[in-house]
Amino acid sequence: MKVTGRRVLLAALGASLSACASRPAPPVLHYSLGISRADYRDYGGAKASPCDAEQRWLSDELTAVNGVLARFVNGTDKLDTPASLDHAKQVELLKEAQQTLPPVLAVHENNLRGLAQCGFKDKGAFPEISRRGGELVKEARERLSSADSVLAAVSLRQAQDKWKEESPQREATARGTWCTADPKIGEATVFYARASMDGTFRWHFCDGSLVEQRAGAEPTYVEPEGLNKRDRRRIQPPRYLEAAANFPAEEIDRPPETGTPKSASPTP
Repeated sequence: MKVTGRRVLLAALGASLSACASRPAPPVLHYSLGISRADYRDYGGAKASPCDAEQRWLSDELTAVNGVLARFVNGTDKLDTPASLDHAKQVELLKEAQQTLPPVLAVHENNLRGLAQCGFKDKGAFPEISRRGGELVKEARERLSSADSVLAAVSLRQAQDKWKEESPQREATARGTWCTADPKIGEATVFYARASMDGTFRWHFCDGSLVEQRAGAEPTYVEPEGLNKRDRRRIQPPRYLEAAANFPAEEIDRPPETGTPKSASPTP
């Protein structure tokens, strides 16, 4: 009976080991980012160990993902340089990575952690793959962590550029709405006011006059060019300064998202 029981136990153990040894490898997953491509496996998600993988395949898979991460990090190195010729392309790559890269990073990090438990971790290219992989995972995560602020800054800059581009048309529309065809010199009628992105405020008058207030300075009156002596005598600068001061702050044309409340506009 004892011999029979031992045989049954050994047979069960052998069947268990055989089942473990024959467990199929996780399926190959395909990932692309920009022009980069990588095939890899999610060993942890499949309850498998990379230590059981064919070493050449494992090396190729980990190297491929390292390559994708390296190209992502290098391909988004000028996000803080809007004047760069590659800036728009880098922003698009960051947007794509923000949507698709985090799960791949998690799998790659887990696979690298599993590699550290393998008996062959110090053989061949594995030490360098592991070292470089750890660096790239950290760098890629840091790049993704700044994505929201980078993309918000890009969006703001685009909105401000559009606002600046369309400002002349808004000014022309306001002139046509509030000014007569032949405005009289000396009539202090404000038709349009704008706050520039450098903090300068300008109030435009139908007769070509201007009141300007630079950041941290007092408002000043600027007369139209080419005035003759008679027209110059008609102008009373205090009236223009008063008109600018009384212009509704909420009607001042401001850059998008300047962070300055409309009620906080300077008063001449």
